[in-house]
Amino acid sequence: MPANIIDGKRLAQEIRDEIGRGVKALETQTGVCPGLAVVLVGEDPASTVYVKNKKKACEAAGLYVADHHLSAKMSQTELLQLIQQLNGDHKVHGILVQLPLPAHVESHVILNAVSPDKDADGFHPYNVGRLVEGAPVFVPCTPKGIIRMIESTGEPVAGKRAVVVGRSNIVGKPVATLLLHQHATVTICHSRTRDLPALCREADILVAAIGKSRFIKGDMVKDGAIVIDVGINRLDDGRLVGDVDFDQVRERAGWISPVPGGVGPMTIAMLLANTLEGARRTAR
Repeated sequence: MPANIIDGKRLAQEIRDEIGRGVKALETQTGVCPGLAVVLVGEDPASTVYVKNKKKACEAAGLYVADHHLSAKMSQTELLQLIQQLNGDHKVHGILVQLPLPAHVESHVILNAVSPDKDADGFHPYNVGRLVEGAPVFVPCTPKGIIRMIESTGEPVAGKRAVVVGRSNIVGKPVATLLLHQHATVTICHSRTRDLPALCREADILVAAIGKSRFIKGDMVKDGAIVIDVGINRLDDGRLVGDVDFDQVRERAGWISPVPGGVGPMTIAMLLANTLEGARRTAR
């Protein structure tokens, strides 16, 4: 029987509706409106679309958006000055610096300049350390969304074998850490992993975040597994596909997230959730 679909779009809308109610309640009780500063440098087409979608979601949930669309020629020093200004802005409770940045700007320098208290993406070393320690402040949005998707299946994580394909700082490492905190036994795979298909077949929970179109095939998946596809790859014909061969894997898995309509909407919902949480901390 084909796998159940984890509808990230529907789940994200439910979360955004809940956030909208939280925003109204916070404003009513404290007069504080959660604010997100969005910093986009340059004209990268994909980044422009992502930022547009994030702003639209914020506005629909009632969040204040401070939009900063800057020239690709802006210097690193000028960008750092803007970040410091936003760090001190009491109307801003979350700061999003859209990646990638232009080549002349060192991304780690900019991300590290964001106040840990406004780090809505969860990329600051302080927040990374808190996550590893098991006492997170801001959890990176995509991993946070992945965990919510897994929880939505109703399947317990504790005791499960989880395999994460991909070791990026943005997805692979933090989602592995979150699964570990929920008492899964976790393996992280990467380009130098030996016999990757065999390891994938052991997974009760398989997270694919490797950036290769349809890399995970049906014969790499355990019967009944939960499969989360993080990849976003555009084919020559313009279609978007994930890192998982959806048609093949759907015949083996118990649960599977689609692309599009899976992890993407959840990432945006978690960005809003982090911004609301930042505002709640300010209002305490």
